[in-house]
Amino acid sequence: MATQVLLPKLGFSMNEGLLSEWMVEDGAEVTEGQPIYALESDKSTNEVESPASGKIKILAEIGETYEVGHLLAEIE
Repeated sequence: MATQVLLPKLGFSMNEGLLSEWMVEDGAEVTEGQPIYALESDKSTNEVESPASGKIKILAEIGETYEVGHLLAEIE
């Protein structure tokens, strides 16, 4: 079963974030805890870690703004 990579809520008032960079390629093997993308919110840019190990399927585009909880990728 695939693990969903969802846009996290990084601050109390955060409702959306800008996906500024993927640090891995689509189809790459990732390890749980490995930084996989950079997310810009109101005040900062954060590296977000993989929630699981496996092969990543990227679904979201760099430079787009997404709401908290949006599906960005899946890991199988």
